[in-house]
Amino acid sequence: MRLHHLTVTAFGPFAGTVEVPFDDLSEAGLFLLSGATGAGKTSVLDAVCFALYGDVPGERSAAKRLRCDQAEEFTAPRVVLEATLAGRRFRLERSPAWERPKKRGSGTTTEPAGVTLSELTDGGWTPLSSRIDEVGHLVTRLVGMNLTQFTQVALLPQGRFQSFLRARSEERHQLLQRLFRTGRFEDVERWLGERRRSLRRTCEAHDQRVEVLLGRIGEASGASAPEHPDDQPAWSQELAEVAQAFAAETARRQEVAATEEEQARARLERARAQRAAFTRLSAARQEQQRLDEQSASVAAHEQEVALARRVAPVLPVARRAERAGRARHAAAAAVAQLPAALREVGAARAAQQHATEAAVRIQEALPLVRRLDQLRADAGDGERDLDRLTAEVAAAEQRLVVVEASRELEQLEARLAAHERSAELAEQVAAAREGLLEAREETLRARGHVLDVRAARIEGMAAEIAGALAVGMSCPVCGSAEHPQRAEPTLFSPDEADERAAQVAADDAAMVEQLRDNELRDLTTLLARAHEAAGEEPPVLLAAAVEAQEARLQGRPRTFGDPARVAAELRRLAERAAATRARLEAVRAEMAAAAERLEAVRSEVGEGSLEGLLAGHRAAREQAHAAVEQLEQLVAAQGEHDTAAAELATGLREAGWEDVEQAERAARPAQHVEQLAARVAAHHRRRAACEAVLADPGLAEVRDLAETDLADPEEAARTHRERLAALGRVQSEHTVWASRAERLRALATQLGEELAAGAPLRADLDLTTRLAAFVEGKSPDNSLQMRLSAFVLAYRLGQVVAAANERLARMSDQRYVLEHTGRRGVGETRGGLSLAVRDDWSGESRDPATLSGGETFVVSLALALGLADVITAEAGGAALETLFVDEGFGSLDAETLDDVLDVLDSLRDGGRVVGVVSHVAEMRDRIPTQLVVTKSRHGSTLAVSG
Repeated sequence: MRLHHLTVTAFGPFAGTVEVPFDDLSEAGLFLLSGATGAGKTSVLDAVCFALYGDVPGERSAAKRLRCDQAEEFTAPRVVLEATLAGRRFRLERSPAWERPKKRGSGTTTEPAGVTLSELTDGGWTPLSSRIDEVGHLVTRLVGMNLTQFTQVALLPQGRFQSFLRARSEERHQLLQRLFRTGRFEDVERWLGERRRSLRRTCEAHDQRVEVLLGRIGEASGASAPEHPDDQPAWSQELAEVAQAFAAETARRQEVAATEEEQARARLERARAQRAAFTRLSAARQEQQRLDEQSASVAAHEQEVALARRVAPVLPVARRAERAGRARHAAAAAVAQLPAALREVGAARAAQQHATEAAVRIQEALPLVRRLDQLRADAGDGERDLDRLTAEVAAAEQRLVVVEASRELEQLEARLAAHERSAELAEQVAAAREGLLEAREETLRARGHVLDVRAARIEGMAAEIAGALAVGMSCPVCGSAEHPQRAEPTLFSPDEADERAAQVAADDAAMVEQLRDNELRDLTTLLARAHEAAGEEPPVLLAAAVEAQEARLQGRPRTFGDPARVAAELRRLAERAAATRARLEAVRAEMAAAAERLEAVRSEVGEGSLEGLLAGHRAAREQAHAAVEQLEQLVAAQGEHDTAAAELATGLREAGWEDVEQAERAARPAQHVEQLAARVAAHHRRRAACEAVLADPGLAEVRDLAETDLADPEEAARTHRERLAALGRVQSEHTVWASRAERLRALATQLGEELAAGAPLRADLDLTTRLAAFVEGKSPDNSLQMRLSAFVLAYRLGQVVAAANERLARMSDQRYVLEHTGRRGVGETRGGLSLAVRDDWSGESRDPATLSGGETFVVSLALALGLADVITAEAGGAALETLFVDEGFGSLDAETLDDVLDVLDSLRDGGRVVGVVSHVAEMRDRIPTQLVVTKSRHGSTLAVSG
């Protein structure tokens, strides 16, 4: 992986757009990312991580606040990274989710996160994906690492590796597991434990099922189960066979009882059928005798029904002819009461048409009267609105003149003030530049003093060593315990405290120089902004322009506002006045047209009240309409009467009646006729039923028998009940034994299956228990007493330590060596991941917590580089051509710093680019190519130097 170019907008501390040309920095191989504390050095690395993975490392990810607070409110945060991944060049453009102001109304709305991945092909960028999850999977596959591994390999966080160096085994276990993705081994441990518990629960459930089955067998048979499991299957089978034998015996007895019950039931049914046939034959003979006695009266009823049915069709026609005559007489009397002019249908309809047309014309004119009154009122309102809007337009024109003059006057005064501010800032810049030069000279003097003190101390180092010797103590140089002639210090020989004090003074002078440099940069920026605000026009011309604008105001007070808004208001008022004027003209035109139409109507309907004229015409229309209806009713009544009379004559002739009076004498009520007809029909049905019963061949058996010759049904029923009760008793006994035999047979089968299934379960439980104890480190077979996951991580940690020692030897002048030990630390519950540092000068191993600040940094950096090498190999040897090393160099002395920089410089082999992140002033002298981050109130900026 090689980074080429990074563009950052409104991200982290960068309010605007900044660019990082990694290709330019790559020419030096080693560059410094420097800047004041809080300027945004780490934010550059965050931008790289965000572009690749859509997230930032460490605790900053939990804040979910990536957009710069100083950015313009509508500027979207964005990171664009061009990089080569797996030999292919890509461009990743990402934007985090952020809150932007709503385009309409107040408040904010959430813009979702977005991403675009493009590849450089054939000289152009080809989009590959814009889905966040898809881009994440593709980048992880191309880089060969996830975010956690990338931040440990490509971005070496020195501070976090100090924590890793001094961590307890449990904490180191968690970090290594995330980096090497060895969670699958803990999954194996967890799976075996869960498998062991599951098998134990399954075996316990199996034992419970066996106990339940034994209890059910004992409950069904009344026998106790044998204690030994091997005897239980044969015992259950024997009980099932005994129950089956009893069931077979009761089945034979049930067949005999069923045969006897069936014979008794047949005798009972035959006795009941004979008794029912005899009773039916006797009832039919009696019913036939009664019907013979009623024959004469039934014949009279039949004749009466026939006459009534002949007269039924004639009577309705006679009633209708009578009603039609009465209707004709009433219609003729009503027509005689009409006026003579309306006794003809044509004249009445013409009068109705004339009255209707006149009423319609008057009805159409009534809305014209109301509309004319409304238009007169609208014209008055429009004239008043037009006068008011004309006054408002004039006032708005005057206000626009004042606002424009006030705005121009304010801008001119601001430019005059900027001229004055520029003069003040120019003096401050000159003073700050002199202060920077003095601070720089002081820094050079302090650094020279440090070198002088260090040289003097080296010359007097023999005396310093001699001063630390005691009687009998071996010399650290020659090893002798005799000290015949010790070196004596001179009067002004510096010691370690003098050298430290000189270094502190040099660091303080460098810090003062940095502050003076930042102050000069801030003042220079302010001066440039003041010049830009003042413009190129001289102050004299600006003052004359101010006087001209004040004269334009003519003594009126300043009115501050937006001239565009006032002009828009003026246009709106002018448009409203024009619209009101056009509306007034339209109202006046409509008034003239309405008055003209109203005059035309009055010329047709006459003078007077339109409402009175309308009422008169409506009354005439109703009278004419009533006359038409009465004349039509008379014609209809005459036609109805003639038709009814003709139908009546035809009906009398066809029914055989001489006149209506003869037919009415034969008429009977309809209900009475229906009752007589029902009696006649019922008589004939009963006679037919009696004859059918007397002729039934099934009654031949009892036709000649007396009642004393019949079988007794009660005696037959008593015998059948006795046989049925005996059958029920045998059936109950058979059901009990058959059910018991079936249940015992099924329980015996289930018991055999459960006992057969239990053996492999217990074997599986035994194997799983032994294997789970082994991987948990609790088995005697596990000689290391170490969990599987800890064993794998211990092997990985050994690889990391071996890789780290290759660089630690160079950086510590062959003094320190990292050791991986399986001993469990004090208070630790997990072993196998402990670290120690062996000091080859003394031959003793030390706890990492006893190292000094500089020693801790050196060991931590070596450990970080070693872990980076191992993870890179673990990821398949992914080429990482861009590497960053974060802070911690301020704790090193000059010699150790040289060794560390040599190691970092060696990382450039093969074209690798190494970026060192530090704010230490001495690093700026040692690394000429620099990416400088500068902070200000308006956001941080980036610049490349060297």
